[in-house]
Amino acid sequence: MTVAIALSSVLSALVLVLALVLPSLSSPTVPFGVRVPAQRAADPTVVRQTRIYRWRVLGGGILAAGIGVVMFSVTGEPLLLPMSVLLLVGVWYGCFFLANHEIRAAKAAGGWYEGLRQGIAVDTELRTDPPRFPWLWLAPALVIVVATVVIGLIRYPSIPETFAVHYDANGVPDRMAAKSVATAFSLVFVQVGLTALLAGIAAAVFRGRPDLDPARPAASARWYRRYISQSAKALLGLAAMIDLALLGSSLLMWTGTVTSWAPLVVVLPILTAVVVAVVVLARNNRERPEGEPETGLTHRDDDRYWRGGLFYLNREDHALLVPRRFGLGWTLNLGNPKSAILLAGVVAFIGLMVTLRFGT
Repeated sequence: MTVAIALSSVLSALVLVLALVLPSLSSPTVPFGVRVPAQRAADPTVVRQTRIYRWRVLGGGILAAGIGVVMFSVTGEPLLLPMSVLLLVGVWYGCFFLANHEIRAAKAAGGWYEGLRQGIAVDTELRTDPPRFPWLWLAPALVIVVATVVIGLIRYPSIPETFAVHYDANGVPDRMAAKSVATAFSLVFVQVGLTALLAGIAAAVFRGRPDLDPARPAASARWYRRYISQSAKALLGLAAMIDLALLGSSLLMWTGTVTSWAPLVVVLPILTAVVVAVVVLARNNRERPEGEPETGLTHRDDDRYWRGGLFYLNREDHALLVPRRFGLGWTLNLGNPKSAILLAGVVAFIGLMVTLRFGT
């Protein structure tokens, strides 16, 4: 019980901190997903909405945590504690949309783009001479998957005919299954699928469309190349840590271990990897391109392609992935037909993994 409360509290704190610092990590020319000229990045409306957003998120986070504690006190069910995290995420995006709306209104009313020279910058060498994919960073994940398979093969003869395949928040088995390759190696299948998925996303990052600064195109292109390399490494490192967590979970299942710290085996490696990945990407995201005279151009006003500053829909853009407007990483171009295929594939993969894990 104490472990579940601690993990839920840590996760809530991480989400709250991330929500509070994201405005400082995002590009100053897209505050809360609204494209603005560089000279308007510190406009009083932007500064005011950033301050209001943080106060709203902080107040909403405290309220969400309070609701989670009350729900737990009334029901005694530790699985309800993560509800406070989901509530916090809802508050987070609600505050984001409010700030997005206010800045868009101020931008339209003030004519922020009137008289400015708009343009785009393209790095054609990303196709002819792209950064190298960090294959060595994929090796740890593959080694862990192979190690899990080997250990599973060794342990398989000693696994009881009926064994636990799931544990509750207190580390007590709450789901049993008959022994078979599918049940015993269910988490191995999850390892393989997740590793392939994250490696595929890491590879797709190299083919995503960059959002280069037309004011400093060369310096921006150099920065973007470093950024996508760091992002791919972060994704592959996350895959390795998830595989490590699944290895620990498999060992608990194969050995029939019952302990209150069982949730830590799964959650801690993943939380650690997420924190490290966010710190690495945040540090690189804050480094803005410098060392080049400005061209006098500014980003073109492309808000019409962004729904609420979060969802990108542009049928004329053939790119599948584009940089996120708010936060870190990339998002799908929902105007590209391939995005529907990709989303359908991810949903099918999740459904298959759930079936393999819990369908018995």
